[in-house]
Amino acid sequence: MSEQTSAKTPVDFWFDPLCPWAWMTSRWVLEVEKVRDIEVRWHIMSLAVLNEPRLDELNDHYREMMTTTAWDGVRVVTAAWQKHGADILGPLYTALGNRIHNGGLGPTREAIAGALDEVGLPADLIDYADRKDFEFDAELRASHKEGIDKVGQDVGTPVIAVPGADGEQIAFFGPVVTPAPKGEDAAKLWDGTLLVASVQGFYELKRTRTQGPDFSNL
Repeated sequence: MSEQTSAKTPVDFWFDPLCPWAWMTSRWVLEVEKVRDIEVRWHIMSLAVLNEPRLDELNDHYREMMTTTAWDGVRVVTAAWQKHGADILGPLYTALGNRIHNGGLGPTREAIAGALDEVGLPADLIDYADRKDFEFDAELRASHKEGIDKVGQDVGTPVIAVPGADGEQIAFFGPVVTPAPKGEDAAKLWDGTLLVASVQGFYELKRTRTQGPDFSNL
């Protein structure tokens, strides 16, 4: 007699390692993995790609970031994915985020090099950060487009997609939260997010952010 096991619910999560709010949400969804029967599958999206059509609308500082350092991390992560498989995305994102955000290094070469070393990837992957003729650009843009196509254009990172009751994926931006909830609080936010996202015709809940990302409990 074969043993029957229930499959975990797949949760697709699109991230850009540069974004502190995506980092907060990612730590929350990993906490949800401990208290709900889900399995996170990581994908890359890019703030640089997202902002390409509206560079003229950005302030000088953000426009400079979107045309320079915003490309570094996603290019290295994409190259790691293409050369070493999708299973490396989660560990590499964690190693990057711990340095960029929790450690306060920002999106620096030091942070990228340290993350590559931590997860046992070749150090020369960092060379992809500088490559304007990036050989995996099509794969990066396809991954980004897959996430955006599910949720629409008026969002940022992260994008999360889960199976709906009819089998079709329900996708949403966020939730934007700080600090990242733990334990049962993480579970309650997850249950509530799925509840509102599953209501046909529901699009948005929002209020003004009164504090920045709080990494103190990560």
